[in-house]
Amino acid sequence: MIQPDRVHVLKASGEHSGRYVLYWMQAAQRAECNPALEYAVREADARRLPVVVCFGLTGRYPEANLRHYAFLIDGLRDVARRLAERGIGFLLRVGSPASVTAELALDAALLIVDRGYLAHQRVWRRQLADAVACPVVEIEGEVVVPVKTAYPREAYSAAVLRRKIGPMLERFLVPLETRGPETRADRLDLGDLPDWTGLLDALDVDRAVAPVPGVEGGTEAGMALLEGFVESRLADYAERRNDPAEDRQSGLSPYLHFGHVAPVRIASRVAQAGGPGAEAFLEELIVRRELAVNYVWYSHAYDVLDGLPAWARATLEAHAGDPREHVYTVAQFEQAETHDPYWNAAQKELRVTGRMHGYMRMYWGKKILEWSPTPEAALDVALRLNNRYGLDGRDPNSYAGVAWCLGKHDRPWKERPIFGTVRYMNAAGLERKFDIGAYVARIGLLGSGLALQHAKHRV
Repeated sequence: MIQPDRVHVLKASGEHSGRYVLYWMQAAQRAECNPALEYAVREADARRLPVVVCFGLTGRYPEANLRHYAFLIDGLRDVARRLAERGIGFLLRVGSPASVTAELALDAALLIVDRGYLAHQRVWRRQLADAVACPVVEIEGEVVVPVKTAYPREAYSAAVLRRKIGPMLERFLVPLETRGPETRADRLDLGDLPDWTGLLDALDVDRAVAPVPGVEGGTEAGMALLEGFVESRLADYAERRNDPAEDRQSGLSPYLHFGHVAPVRIASRVAQAGGPGAEAFLEELIVRRELAVNYVWYSHAYDVLDGLPAWARATLEAHAGDPREHVYTVAQFEQAETHDPYWNAAQKELRVTGRMHGYMRMYWGKKILEWSPTPEAALDVALRLNNRYGLDGRDPNSYAGVAWCLGKHDRPWKERPIFGTVRYMNAAGLERKFDIGAYVARIGLLGSGLALQHAKHRV
């Protein structure tokens, strides 16, 4: 069942002849539990047409680099295989996603798109709807509760969204029926897929950041990670998730970012397992993650200080001229060359593994504010590093998480230099709560091969 709340008509131009129903896959890069794909199958069956899925692969996706493309291509290879098994056509073309799709839509009876929440993703979809002659329908499948259904405006805090989303979960946490298509795409002359082994080398992309060794993208890898998490770490997740020395987190955020695994599928599996760990995890997966989506959807200033609440902007501005004991350059931050071994370890974890422990991410962001010449510079540095090195970067969670470090979705606290009334964190807190030395030692072992990896993948 695809809930009507997930269906958004971008262009209603009546009946339109064509050879197939076309689905432009962008946010939901998977062939399973994908509402946009299943909607395309249903509409194709009604028209007795095959389904074709297209993906426009641009080497200039905003802030993307070799690390991100390697993970993405893993997922696309998985998609191509699974679609072929269902008799669904798949076209991957190098070029602007909107341009590639517009060309293929010339032969489409209907165009389906999945929903993206960031500004450039929304622009692409508007431009595409204006450019094509066929009807265009957008399907929202990358959240459990569709963003406008969850709340009609920007939510001040998690508590606001939690009250609204909670009663809706039973309606939206339902299995997605897989059907057809009744007409296979085998008879269409779609041409050959690219040589997967050489595709990454042939792409003109930023190669400064190496892929993460041993980390594979795709639905199969994401589902294996989910099962491992449920079986071995979910039971005590509520008690131990915040300890960076233990690293009990799921590691699923890159698979959510690239749409390799559906949030509904993850939530359903975790809810089935149950227990206090499941409750804590679902709070983060649904309420906190969808609070981030709410932020970037309703705020046009999600990547600048204007996106912060008025009290946070005012207090940061009042303390912008406070003396800083330490001020670091972008390069020093990037190379983890601060005086603080805990911060350096967090930055190294991000650079080496493409992810950072959630608790350390909060500390990392707070210290960038403390050691930057201005709040504006702090926001820019934090987003740059997170988006450059994180496999889950360039995501609504990225923008909301960095903004939280500067007061978003929070409340005023005790006034301090530099921070004003924005929440403060310090090294003593890490030492009091955790065996933070064990975290530093673990990350030190991971970082030993960093220079070698960078040298190997630079061209």
